[in-house]
Amino acid sequence: MSSEAQEPIPDEIAISVRNLTKSYRLFNHPGDRIKEFFSLGLKRYNREFTALRDVSLEVRKGETIGIIGRNGSGKSTLLQVICGILKPTAGTVQVHGRISALLELGAGFNPEFTGRENAYFQGALQGFSSAQMEERFAEIAAFADIGDYIDQPVRTYSSGMFVRLSFSVAVHVDPDLLVIDEALAVGDMEFQQRCFEKIRQMQETGITIIVVSHNPYQLERLCHRAAVLHQGSLSRLYPAKETLTLYQNLVHQAIGVPKTGAAALREGTQLLYFEHVSIVDLEGKPLDIVKTGQPIRFVLLTTATQPITDVRFRIEICSAANEIVTLATTIGLTEELVFNGKRRLAFDMPNCQLTSGWYYINAVASGRDLRLDTWQRACEIKVLLEDPHIRNLSTDAGNYVCHGRWRID
Repeated sequence: MSSEAQEPIPDEIAISVRNLTKSYRLFNHPGDRIKEFFSLGLKRYNREFTALRDVSLEVRKGETIGIIGRNGSGKSTLLQVICGILKPTAGTVQVHGRISALLELGAGFNPEFTGRENAYFQGALQGFSSAQMEERFAEIAAFADIGDYIDQPVRTYSSGMFVRLSFSVAVHVDPDLLVIDEALAVGDMEFQQRCFEKIRQMQETGITIIVVSHNPYQLERLCHRAAVLHQGSLSRLYPAKETLTLYQNLVHQAIGVPKTGAAALREGTQLLYFEHVSIVDLEGKPLDIVKTGQPIRFVLLTTATQPITDVRFRIEICSAANEIVTLATTIGLTEELVFNGKRRLAFDMPNCQLTSGWYYINAVASGRDLRLDTWQRACEIKVLLEDPHIRNLSTDAGNYVCHGRWRID
């Protein structure tokens, strides 16, 4: 995929990207391209933009890798070069096998063709005859599950219908490599679950898969290894969960940690409200990083603007996928107390059982039939799982380390 001489890659490697750079010439005005042409190169009217910079990547056959990065980092450009849609400016790309790709929404589909016609057309691009596509079309239509729309022009489709048909075609043309660019971000949960199950089946049969997603949970769930693409530069491949921590660090550096007092993150009557929420060690020292197994304390500083009773408090520990991992409440402990003015509550976790990753804390205070204060993302914490014995218990998967003892009779 480059004019440079390419050395053969080992048989166990499905994709080899070496020192890839992709640059574009950008013109401020449409007429500037013509001006530059007639200047015979004596004057430049363009500026160069480098979307990918010296990127190298090797993907083993049968491996599923993830690529994560912020908008504009070069993810789609990288996939388009790997798929042969774009040519590299420098470097080489070698691919073993037939690629089936889900790139930007509707890419490769003729809007005037029906869903059926587009399916046959995509199959032809992969080298399938009409008879071969006829044999598998029933499976394609059943998986897409868009009903009579299969025989309607795809310009009438919703984004969800586009994804259903695109994914169904891509996974039913027997690819050696499957490339997915953000496609699973569209569509209902039931269809997404079916996509995950299909990808699992393909993994079991040894299909090589590249997944690009903004959803850290999807990458953690699907990928063996992952890399972060940032401003056109690609990190090396790490185990998926380690990569997500690296990505979170980059995001925090780029946009800063959200201000914990932002009004948009609060709701409630504020008759009682949280002044401060923090995570500290048992000596009261603030913690930004916690090791799995370390004792920690959640501290809630509250203020009541008038005497109030029947108050309950809750802290929610949430994953980067915005799912509540666990929670702790004061039910049965605080309802009889009178809150007036300032008060401090603390919840001790003697053994942090979270696996590695980023987590955030929601703090909730409620009275009888009313919400007093909800503070979403009141604070955040990074958990590192370093104890090798704990790794053996959890393999660093999921959100909680599973403690227990095996008995084999």
